[in-house]
Amino acid sequence: MCSFCLSAVAAAAPVTVNLRIEGKTATLFEGPVTTDVRTIDVGDGGGPRTCDGTNGAANPTPGPTRGAAVGAAAAGPGGFSFTGTYSAMFQDILFTTIAGQNVEFDPVTNEFLGEYKNWAFASLGPCQDQISRGDDVLFAYAAFGAPLLRLSGPATVRPGESATLRVTDANAAQAPVPGVSVGGRTTGADGTATVLLAAPGPQAFKASKAGAVRSNRVTVCATSGSDGACGSTTGGATGGGATGGVRDRTAPSSAIVGIKEGQRFARGKGPRRLRAKIASDPSGLLAVKLRLTRTGAGRCTYFSGKAERFRRGRLLDGSRCGAKRGHWFGVGDGATVDYLLPKRLPRGRYVLDVNAIDKAYNRDDKRRRGGNRVVFYVR
Repeated sequence: MCSFCLSAVAAAAPVTVNLRIEGKTATLFEGPVTTDVRTIDVGDGGGPRTCDGTNGAANPTPGPTRGAAVGAAAAGPGGFSFTGTYSAMFQDILFTTIAGQNVEFDPVTNEFLGEYKNWAFASLGPCQDQISRGDDVLFAYAAFGAPLLRLSGPATVRPGESATLRVTDANAAQAPVPGVSVGGRTTGADGTATVLLAAPGPQAFKASKAGAVRSNRVTVCATSGSDGACGSTTGGATGGGATGGVRDRTAPSSAIVGIKEGQRFARGKGPRRLRAKIASDPSGLLAVKLRLTRTGAGRCTYFSGKAERFRRGRLLDGSRCGAKRGHWFGVGDGATVDYLLPKRLPRGRYVLDVNAIDKAYNRDDKRRRGGNRVVFYVR
């Protein structure tokens, strides 16, 4: 059996993605992985094989792939073994074991190793599908069509306060999932569960339910902001992200993707996905927030992440929405944001902002049109 026979090939810039591998009974790997173009040996006697996206003429030039991400994780600290087979027809691989667990198709249970990128079922194989910085890459062993649990929650709460965690099904347009176990609680009909964080510090949560794919990990930090927890300062002490005693004072750099500055959408074609990417930060991300305001028909409304609908705001100078506290809503602490609205946006003028906060409490709150802020229209 091959442990993770690999050889790196420098042909494209490395990228860092969020890789998760969910086995039948446990999470086999979850965390950020940096990979470049590399070959991969699945231990079938064929030796190292190309795994750079040019397989099967899927892409014209080499680049990092989902298969390469698995190889990089296997070769890294706390690595794991894997085996597989190779298809000459598709010029691609099929994993058969990962970390000692069998992930072959089971004809009795109809379980197999499903592959996803950015919460959508992958249309290409692991050596054909190229990846970009911040992508969410998932390999999950489950039956076809099983609910794909997606967990979200606040980045921080104060010690002694409760956090509301929400579970949706990424395979069903982010519909709420009841009856899910998370943090010792069970989600209700709205897919939410409330958990108490009594002591300062971070606490990690994952959601699970029989017959469903386990969720991503969400970490919530209980901190007052000055108790030393999660990078906060304590009476003049150096804050989080410090290197050699020097505090990180540079804000994260975030950018909205998928919607261009000044873009105009036809009526009925308004966007539904709000997406953003945040560059790597030396202190690590503490929280990422979005704000979406709409001006139309003489009214100002803002999207409430808690209620998942638009609420009345107030107009400034008779035409533009004013920015109020409470317009912002948290979307986790990941470098990739992909928030699905309940429905497509109606007619109006929209302003979408993203604000990333690192663990040294630097905020990306200086608005940059076409960067962390876009103005767009639905006609």
